[in-house]
Amino acid sequence: MRKIPKKYSGVLMGVLFGLFGGLIMSFAITWLNLGFVDNFFQKWIVSYLGQLPLGMVIASVLTPPIKKFVDSISE
Repeated sequence: MRKIPKKYSGVLMGVLFGLFGGLIMSFAITWLNLGFVDNFFQKWIVSYLGQLPLGMVIASVLTPPIKKFVDSISE
């Protein structure tokens, strides 16, 4: 299997954080706002898909500098 070059690792981490972090956060916020209603999973998926573009952009932009900062202050 061909590996992705290291220079793209920060962006890849951002994309993965955007996908999975958004999934977990949208689940939690939908549950807190609505509780487990009859059509909870439908509302959750709509919420997830609605936040996905913004979440992906934010995570992709913020992850590389945060990773660089953490690397600079840790051994």
